[in-house]
Amino acid sequence: MRQEGNVARSGINKREIDKWAKNLVKETNKSLERAQRRNLPRVSAQIEATSSPVPGEVTGYLARLLLWLDDREKQNPGGYINVTAFPEELRLEDEDPAILALQLDQHDLVEILRNMGPQHHVRLTDAGRVAVRELKDLQKDRAARIRHTMDALLRWLFDTASDQTPVDPALFLATPGSYFAGTEISGTDLHQTLAYLAEHNLIEHIDTDPATVATTPQGTRCALAGGSVQDHVNQPRPGTTYNTYLPNAKGVIIGEQQNFTQNNTDGVDPTLFVQLAGYVGQVSPILGLSDEDRMELERVAQDLHDEATSGNPEPGRLRQFANQLKEMLLAGATTMAATQGIQMAEQALAALMQ
Repeated sequence: MRQEGNVARSGINKREIDKWAKNLVKETNKSLERAQRRNLPRVSAQIEATSSPVPGEVTGYLARLLLWLDDREKQNPGGYINVTAFPEELRLEDEDPAILALQLDQHDLVEILRNMGPQHHVRLTDAGRVAVRELKDLQKDRAARIRHTMDALLRWLFDTASDQTPVDPALFLATPGSYFAGTEISGTDLHQTLAYLAEHNLIEHIDTDPATVATTPQGTRCALAGGSVQDHVNQPRPGTTYNTYLPNAKGVIIGEQQNFTQNNTDGVDPTLFVQLAGYVGQVSPILGLSDEDRMELERVAQDLHDEATSGNPEPGRLRQFANQLKEMLLAGATTMAATQGIQMAEQALAALMQ
């Protein structure tokens, strides 16, 4: 059963969030140790994190492999190295070392010894050595490491339990996203990330044993938007005059300008309606609707956006368009994206009644 874990809504201050995150990391480490003793299978190295903070967009285990090859090359300069030992050392039972080699070869970071047998022997190219140097330099960038951890953890939570089911965060540490520039994310990094995501209402703590976390509706919205956590957090929020900002609306609501700002003091806060219209326009291609239904959905979203961003939004028209969007989403909604749109419509309509 969920407790009152939403730290943003329950008024818990930053000190309490920090204490909670530290305790959660302690429990996470214990849980990870238990999982490792049970030989928990690791996720495929082909599944990478959202951001690509390392050279050549080689992330996760592949970046770790580059550093591993660099260490082996020091022992055997210029020679070919058998990569079969790499997945064995990291206990990546499901990984094919030949595929790992090919992935690095595609980035021109290694040269494969091609013969009649399995292509397991490689050596670093000059580009690979440069990439190793850049990885080592990047490891010193703590801000980049924390940004990567926030994006990777939130995406992993969404992919693992998109219905906001509680998840043990220890399991994240057994995925490619838990590596930054070829090194494992530390407990300190995880602690800071959990605290930051909770502070900004993107995750909530669930009082279970072991401790778990779940994405909030805000966190789900951030994951679906496709941007970074920082992009989401840094969006301007409405003030007393209801400053409404829709970033990068071009391509979201067709025909709109890239940026829109509105000051409205007539008692109607159009923020949620603008966000609803933008969201529906963004996800309409992935809802599985027919071309006719999709075009009608986008037309109503455009009408809602036009009304919400007008100089004097009329509550009745906002309610009409929002209800139409909700009904159309309900009629063809079988995806998480549609469910999220329905929730946003309900939130906007509820706010209009206050």
